[in-house]
Amino acid sequence: MTADGMPQPQTPPCPERPGFAAELFLGRPGTEALTLPAGDPRRLDPAEERFLARLRDFCEKEVDSAAIERDDRVPDGVIEGLKDIGAFAIRLPRRHGGLGLSTHCYLRALMLTSTTHPALSELLAAHQAIGLVQPLLLFGTDEQQRAFLPRCVREISAFALTEADIGNDPFRMHTTAVYDPDSDTYVLDGVKTWTTNGVIADLLVVMAVVPAGERGEGGMTAFVVEADAPGVTVERRNSFLGLRGLENGCVRLHRVVVPAGHRIGAEGEGLPIALAAQDTGRLSLPAVSAAAAKWSLRIARQWSAARVQFGRPLARHDAVAGKVSFIAATAFALEAMVEVIARRAETGDADTRLDAELAKLFASEQACVVADELVQLRGGRGYETAESAIARGERGVPAEQLLRDVRVGRIFDGSSEALRSFLAQELIETHLTSAGTRETTPDRASADVVDTADAVGKGADTGETAQAEEAARTGKASRTGEASQAGSTSRAGETADARKTAATGKPGHAGHTAPTGDAAPAGDTARAADTTPTAVAARTGEAAQARDATQAGDTAQVTDTAQAGNVAGAQGPAGAMAPAGPDGAAYRHGGVLDAHLEFVVRTSRRIAGELAAVAAESGREAGGLDERQRFLGRIVDVGAELYAMAASCVYARALGGADGSPGELADAFCRQARLRVAESLARLGENTDATDRAVTGQVLDGRHAWLEEGVVDVSVDGPWIAEQRPGPATGPNLRRVVRPAGPPRTSRPAGGTTRRSR
Repeated sequence: MTADGMPQPQTPPCPERPGFAAELFLGRPGTEALTLPAGDPRRLDPAEERFLARLRDFCEKEVDSAAIERDDRVPDGVIEGLKDIGAFAIRLPRRHGGLGLSTHCYLRALMLTSTTHPALSELLAAHQAIGLVQPLLLFGTDEQQRAFLPRCVREISAFALTEADIGNDPFRMHTTAVYDPDSDTYVLDGVKTWTTNGVIADLLVVMAVVPAGERGEGGMTAFVVEADAPGVTVERRNSFLGLRGLENGCVRLHRVVVPAGHRIGAEGEGLPIALAAQDTGRLSLPAVSAAAAKWSLRIARQWSAARVQFGRPLARHDAVAGKVSFIAATAFALEAMVEVIARRAETGDADTRLDAELAKLFASEQACVVADELVQLRGGRGYETAESAIARGERGVPAEQLLRDVRVGRIFDGSSEALRSFLAQELIETHLTSAGTRETTPDRASADVVDTADAVGKGADTGETAQAEEAARTGKASRTGEASQAGSTSRAGETADARKTAATGKPGHAGHTAPTGDAAPAGDTARAADTTPTAVAARTGEAAQARDATQAGDTAQVTDTAQAGNVAGAQGPAGAMAPAGPDGAAYRHGGVLDAHLEFVVRTSRRIAGELAAVAAESGREAGGLDERQRFLGRIVDVGAELYAMAASCVYARALGGADGSPGELADAFCRQARLRVAESLARLGENTDATDRAVTGQVLDGRHAWLEEGVVDVSVDGPWIAEQRPGPATGPNLRRVVRPAGPPRTSRPAGGTTRRSR
């Protein structure tokens, strides 16, 4: 029992070991943490396969996605049909009336529903991930679980956290919960601005601040609130750029009485509860993003083969081929991340919180690029709505809708900028803790970036290693961007432009660590000279790609063969050259993936060194991190790319296949990722961060206001942030009660059209 007489809430088990992401940023990634079980990783338990088959059948036969888009509403019959097949209780344990299926199955279900219409996946995810189900499973008492979880099989829940002035800063919360000892209840007052499922919810998880008092310090606290309780009003239904059909609303709470037994956890524990629910919920966005990329690949393949320009199919034009390759490789990588992380999260033996955050960040960013490339591939038809195309007698492909729908992924569940910042701060704290418990100092961690001989069998010049160690001890070059400091690490008799430290992202000679953290392949140092832009371009025909890789690293001599896109020149683990063509397929599918994984190890040491040096400089005060958000954000982005590379290689090996298709896709993705990594690392030392901060200050001071002249501002006057004053509702309650609409149909209505062609 707790001090106030409440039963002790459940305590989620603490994983015994860190996840892959945490180890990655400490410079010691081990792909064994990502290992998939034996057999086809795509296969699920028979019961799960049967459920997904029913769900697919329902989506294809009973859901008119065009109508959802047109009417901005998911029909009651569709919602009830989803309840009938158990889609609202996929992971809910059977003892509470749910299906008791795996996280893996749940994510597969979101992929099916999101490609039917994204409003469906948001409906299910908001209920099962951040709605009532997850918080109660993690933190609810036995009594609370018995009372509420069986209701979640057919009743809809929502998570009410966000307010007009909160954004990513929950400590600005104004909603209050005042305890009344006479009735052993809390009285809630406040307004929640964007509550997904709030318009149709039966149960709400409301976050409110308990004032400090005799009972303790109070703080943010979670409560279960009946949506039809007196004082709960849905004031409006919000509309957005995309996600039509999303039942997101503004919910007012005026003197809402909530029994103390409906409090989840103790007073002041609301934020940990919210974050724990979001950690699981964040896996839904990678799944939805992967589904978007997979559908985009299908459309890109079919369209670019059917569309003929200048006597050739569209995809046979080199400029278009790059887009198709990017979509295919990215779709594979996103699926790999979902499959790998879902398996790890299911076992519960490792802390996958950082893994989920990295996956959310990477997947939501890449899904936007994929959608944009698909629209570009489709040309004018990509910008045209599906209804317009159908009216002209053509296939209705909602590419423009996809672009609108996936865009929210970079904002939902923590914006990309906020996630980078939060991840960086936590990683700095991890390095500080690690530095205090190990013999190796943070400074040495930077030196380990270059000293990779023991870890990956690469040769390193001892003189250069010593220089890198010295640069790591100074901890200044890349973090200040001052070239003079980087140059100060030069030794007598050595060319300055070949002696830049690894920490600056500047070039060295062929044996020195490249901007990507990549040393010359073992046993093949002489061949590094053959990876110049001209040589690579001649072999691959990708002059622009080679040129970009060179610009990112500022030197030709250290351009990695795989990084530059040279398939034939990729190195295996023993340093041998892979044969080109079909005869080399078996080698490439093993050796090239090994090379990519070695790259992950080397580069993880590089970013671990950068983080360790920042941690050593900032200390636990971390007062100077605000002006390093973009610097640290680039390190986080590199880590996300490395995670996706590792997952892709592991997934490709698990899939196998005689034709080597998974290995080819993993290799293609890793090559593309390495170019992005090179660019991010190069910008650690050379960037415009300081200039940008100065210009921003000038803009805010009005110095450049003259540039805004000559345009018409059609914005409607009003406060930038409306003050949400507590008090009674002044308008009607817009809450929509979902009611059974009779037995579900067995076929699509005449004239109905799906928005996701199959």
